[in-house]
Amino acid sequence: MCAMNQTTDLELNVTTEQGLRALAEDGHTVEVLCKADPERKGPSWYGLWIMRTVGNDGQEKILVTARTRVTQNAIRVREFKTATGVISFLVGIGFSQASIPMKNGETTSHRLVSD
Repeated sequence: MCAMNQTTDLELNVTTEQGLRALAEDGHTVEVLCKADPERKGPSWYGLWIMRTVGNDGQEKILVTARTRVTQNAIRVREFKTATGVISFLVGIGFSQASIPMKNGETTSHRLVSD
């Protein structure tokens, strides 16, 4: 049985919004992955996107919901269901542009640029 303060292998591969922001500021790439072809409904696009960071060493961390949980099974990948949600999240992290993949399996990359 693991002690509560031990980090599991799964936890090494995930990050929260706060962690993603810090990793992006440290030069990690933020990738947006399309998990389902988006559909246009009126003026909006609905689909399924997730995000991850990729470090210079190639290590990936998937964005998850806040880590307050009782069991390991409570970790959930953070899903974005609208293009507007993806854009809002990326702008909130500090990106001045947002590129969104529009086909299942496609990925776009974002990197913060220092002035």
